[in-house]
Amino acid sequence: MCGIVGYVGPKQAAPVLLEGLSKLEYRGYDSAGVAVMTDEGIVVKKKKGRLSCLSEMIDGGAAIHGTMGIGHTRWATHGEPSDTNSHPHLSNSGRFAVVHNGIIENYLKLREYLTKKGFEFISETDTEVIAHLFEYYYKGDIIETMIKVLSKVDGSYALGVLCADNPDSFIAVRKESPLIVGLGEGENFIASDIPAILSHTRDVYFLDNNEIVVINKDEVKIYNTDREEITKEAYKVDWDISAAEKGGYEHFMFKEIMEQPRAIADTVSPRIKDGKVVLDDISLTADYIRNINKIYVVACGSAYHVGVVGKYVIEDMVRIPVEVMVASEFRYCNPIADEKTLVVLISQSGETADTIAAMREAKRRGARTFAIVNAVGSCIAREADDVLYTWAGPEIAVATTKAYSTQLTAIYLMSIYFGQELGTLPKEKIAKYIKAIETLPQRIEKLLENKGDIQYIASKYFSAKSVFFIGRTLDYAVALEGSLKLKEISYIHSEAYAAGELKHGTIALMEEGTVVVALCTVKELFDKMLSNIKEVKARGAVVIAIAEEGHKEIEEEADHVIYVPKCDALTMPSEVVVPLQLFSYYVSSLKGLDIDKPRNLAKSVTVE
Repeated sequence: MCGIVGYVGPKQAAPVLLEGLSKLEYRGYDSAGVAVMTDEGIVVKKKKGRLSCLSEMIDGGAAIHGTMGIGHTRWATHGEPSDTNSHPHLSNSGRFAVVHNGIIENYLKLREYLTKKGFEFISETDTEVIAHLFEYYYKGDIIETMIKVLSKVDGSYALGVLCADNPDSFIAVRKESPLIVGLGEGENFIASDIPAILSHTRDVYFLDNNEIVVINKDEVKIYNTDREEITKEAYKVDWDISAAEKGGYEHFMFKEIMEQPRAIADTVSPRIKDGKVVLDDISLTADYIRNINKIYVVACGSAYHVGVVGKYVIEDMVRIPVEVMVASEFRYCNPIADEKTLVVLISQSGETADTIAAMREAKRRGARTFAIVNAVGSCIAREADDVLYTWAGPEIAVATTKAYSTQLTAIYLMSIYFGQELGTLPKEKIAKYIKAIETLPQRIEKLLENKGDIQYIASKYFSAKSVFFIGRTLDYAVALEGSLKLKEISYIHSEAYAAGELKHGTIALMEEGTVVVALCTVKELFDKMLSNIKEVKARGAVVIAIAEEGHKEIEEEADHVIYVPKCDALTMPSEVVVPLQLFSYYVSSLKGLDIDKPRNLAKSVTVE
């Protein structure tokens, strides 16, 4: 996610802000900006691109004189990366400057309301409504104004706000998005994460949801939304810088595994309204969907594995044939596609070279394109006919985890939406599926609480030479991703197979000590998977099974069992993948490998 830094004290603010933002670059961003209180009022400088571009523009901060300010690095969610869409955002009068992390879910309604009141919007962002709301409700009391603004805003946010009428103090608030307060000697700070201020202070307050903080150089006061002052105990940071940048986690990959419940919730919550899936920016009509005779899902790597899950989910909910293709194959296979074909493209970065080429080939043949991407303003997002964004935030580790999970979530949302519009899903099934995806974060949190069990299993088999993953239907689709994760970061040879194919050749590779991970969560095929486990056990394999809670009989056949919470079958892949991610992570960690930067791999593949 984006980064926020705020400072008030005796020093020139702009250099402090730039330094703090540089410590948050790991979070990922596409633009940066600062707002500083000067003798002439609030001065805002912002720039698309790397932080160095902003620093050069303001001469390392020396070009702006003032001892209080706020800064921001932006990861685009609403509006493509640009100077205009960068933060901070000013109100029309210039009285207020705002930086924001998170998503304002009702920004369209607020924007329409404020426009009618005479406010002029210059950006495409959801954040600009906050600046104008402050100006609209301000009557001289900044705390009362903040409380009023919060009552009008839906979503997740951390806000930092300068007001020209208050030259010695600024205000901030936190709801869902992280925000801390740093306590210095004659100076104080806010930041999204500890690294931004660790060179200045190790004493911090961790703000809770809906806590408002007013900061000047000598004092920090925290209030709730009833304007009652809150007393908090300061926390003394004893981490080193490199650990702090990862939020205390040893690796970004592990941090991102643990962030999955929040990322999934961010992807789902804005899209569920009144018991229905609402995709506001999607222009596909029921008539168009009804005339689709084929859907291609086209992607690379882990995104391709999302597509394999998607085939089962879409065909079940929508009853339209789906073919999943690797993007580099689609572009060269002379695909059969026309105006009745929908091509769904999945990419975290939106810049994957083969997927871009496949999209253009599909459009050349008259097909309609539907993109599932994380990066706003990316090539695929700009060129596709429709875009469904995942709100995963930036993902630093090369081996994807939360991007995969949010892409799966987007597939569920798209499928429910299609079934809802076509009438192929009765109301009771829509309600059941929506409940399943809304409660998914809680079920994944439960799985993450049991990570110690998976670490123990990994400790027994991290020296394995080969690991085979087997499953049927949806389990097979997830097995593909589990196998890829393991080989990506542990360099252990690994393959995934449809369990029914064992006897058609693969079983020849089974010998004493071979590790087999058996996914057994498809209820109708549970007994068949037990038979497959017996087949490999009879040839000396060691079996790690993943099963739904309650299937205790599997303990008689497998050497180890990892249980996942009960849920709807079509959303089970989102649960099953989590222990596979953790297993791969712990195996690689025990081998002492560079987990976040595995050899020969890049985060975004922008060449063919």
